[in-house]
Amino acid sequence: MTSNWQEVGDRVWVRRYVALDQTIGAIGGDAGLAVIDTRANHRLADELRDDLRQLPGELVAVINTHGHWDHAFGNARFAHLPIWGHVRCAGFMAETGEAARAELIESYPEDADAFRDVVLTPPTQSFEERVSLDLGGRQLELHYLGRGHTDNDIVAVVPDAAVLVAGDLLENAPAPAFGDSFPIVWPETGLALLALVAGTVVPGHGDPFERGFAERQVAELAELAELAREAVSGAIALDEAVRRSPFPAHETGVALERARLELE
Repeated sequence: MTSNWQEVGDRVWVRRYVALDQTIGAIGGDAGLAVIDTRANHRLADELRDDLRQLPGELVAVINTHGHWDHAFGNARFAHLPIWGHVRCAGFMAETGEAARAELIESYPEDADAFRDVVLTPPTQSFEERVSLDLGGRQLELHYLGRGHTDNDIVAVVPDAAVLVAGDLLENAPAPAFGDSFPIVWPETGLALLALVAGTVVPGHGDPFERGFAERQVAELAELAELAREAVSGAIALDEAVRRSPFPAHETGVALERARLELE
């Protein structure tokens, strides 16, 4: 696990943090830097701000790949900048933020004060399907491709560097997270993502990877969606769906419950 910035494309850097095994991206242009996600609380956001000073250029924009706490609870430390997210991201944070905070205080008592201090700060700039940000001499494209890990996931594409930042739509970790997911339509969103892949893919957690890994994970998501349809319809038992799933048992169980709600 790297503790330094790694350049995965021309002026596209990633840094994989031990905390939450999270991967943060930064994209540079002649006008400055855009950072992808702000980490889980103010302390971690401050560490990120310090680390960004190692890169050339001033920070000019922030992008939230989605509204989950580990990606957006650090936003307040960047509130002087435009913070971009999907049009549903702000509402998602408003609806889920306080419940997430309470759960975090309970689950991470050693960091309870850090989570109490978080000032929930939603994106200030939003879009529905696509927007292009001018970083000076290069474009950073933001795309909403459909529901998947949440209802407000976006990807960031740097066309001239052949890099796509996928957030948690794809993860190089034990399994994607399904707690707020839409497992039935997630594979369709994954296929739309694959259509934008020209080189390196940066996940929200884990090391960057190439197209082959992305294709395999989208295929696994499609396999899970089919198992979920069969399980919800009663064609197969839940324990058989769990046994046949490409993902671990706990994550599969969460996905099956989410799929039931989605199909109903």
